[in-house]
Amino acid sequence: MGADRKPPKFRAGGLRTSLLARTNVVLAFSAVAIAATALAALQVFVVGPMTERSADDEAGLVVLSAQTWAELPDYTDARPAFELEMARMHDLVISSDIRDLPPAAADNDYYTLLRARISERLGAPVRLLEGDELVWAEVPIPGGRLQIGFTPGQQDGQLPYVGLIIGVVGGLIVLVTSSLVVRRIAQPLAETAGAVEAFRGAEGFSPLPEKGPRELVTLAESFNRMAREISTLLSSRTTLLAGISHDLRTPLARMRLAVELLPDDVDRKLVARMEGNLERMDELIGDALRFARGAGEAAQELLLKPYIESVVADIDPEVPVRWRGDEEARGLVAPSALARVLANLVDNARRHGEDAEVVVGVAGELTVHVVDSGPGIPEGERERVFQPFFRLDRPSAREAGGSGLGLAVVQQLCLAHGWRVGIGASASGGADVWVSVSTLIQTDTKPPAGEITGKQPFGRMSVG
Repeated sequence: MGADRKPPKFRAGGLRTSLLARTNVVLAFSAVAIAATALAALQVFVVGPMTERSADDEAGLVVLSAQTWAELPDYTDARPAFELEMARMHDLVISSDIRDLPPAAADNDYYTLLRARISERLGAPVRLLEGDELVWAEVPIPGGRLQIGFTPGQQDGQLPYVGLIIGVVGGLIVLVTSSLVVRRIAQPLAETAGAVEAFRGAEGFSPLPEKGPRELVTLAESFNRMAREISTLLSSRTTLLAGISHDLRTPLARMRLAVELLPDDVDRKLVARMEGNLERMDELIGDALRFARGAGEAAQELLLKPYIESVVADIDPEVPVRWRGDEEARGLVAPSALARVLANLVDNARRHGEDAEVVVGVAGELTVHVVDSGPGIPEGERERVFQPFFRLDRPSAREAGGSGLGLAVVQQLCLAHGWRVGIGASASGGADVWVSVSTLIQTDTKPPAGEITGKQPFGRMSVG
């Protein structure tokens, strides 16, 4: 049935990420952009010119060595001595013994550049080969060819490693920096959000610490000032309405006494109307007083099932209570406030519906449904019925009576204690008003002596 549905979870918005996560993402993109720009600048202004200069120097040395070796007489020890000198001074290996070696990698940009520089100096195409962990330039000379081996001074593949290092180190720097800087901002903001969510307008709230950056100090000061003003306003409102109610009930009692002392010859219908008006005034005064008392009661740990059954039985023993879930569940609840909420909901169900039923669900939190079989509340009116003195525009609502403050008092108490309230439809088409009132306490211990168990009687309350 409709009462079995779980109330929708309150959400202030869609899926939201933390300020720290968002800042880290923004800074990460910035770091990537900076690293890419740095790599591009490094390639254009540093790596590129250095590569060309290295290739040009290497080509000049190879060509000069080949030309010098070719000009030395082959009938003396000049050429072997020259080869030893070049190997010792420049790590060049000059060999007239032509070997069949594999060609150098064609996709290496440095090799391509080096081949072009050597060819330009010789005026003839040359081949680059690889072997013995060296790069060999096969250089034509008068009467033959030479193979000159060397270790290239510049290799491709260095730039990606540089980029990886920049990316990793930059990412670590961004992570550490944002964690330190943003946390100093995010933590006070999280504390402020928690204080705003926990603030119910009651007195005795814990003010936010006014420290940190200037903007956060201003935010904390503004919130503390607003909270104090709201607390003072609500306290003054409660005191004012309580005083008015007290002062009005004294002349109201005198008027009732005067009506009782009227002579018997006074029209009985007139007397009945006057008594009805006085009852109506008393009911309005009581509802206005309860509407003003929105907060102030401390939550207590108690056994939920006997407590709720006791409250409902005190309201009306004929109202059935169906329990769904752990019957030994315990929670933190403001007892009198919840009793007043249930009394108002049950009374409204009896006034505007054909019957009333209480269905309690225990699944992570306590949810109490008050269901009736009446005409229900149209979906478009389910928010407005919580407004003070609002009534549905239909004859049954006018005939049911009441002050129009019953659900307003319920909402006021729910806001004061951090509960959630909503309206749905029952399986029969009636109203299903639910209140999610408690976070359960997971414990297997028995309540200590003197703890409220719900078996203590609650006084009957008049409701609107």
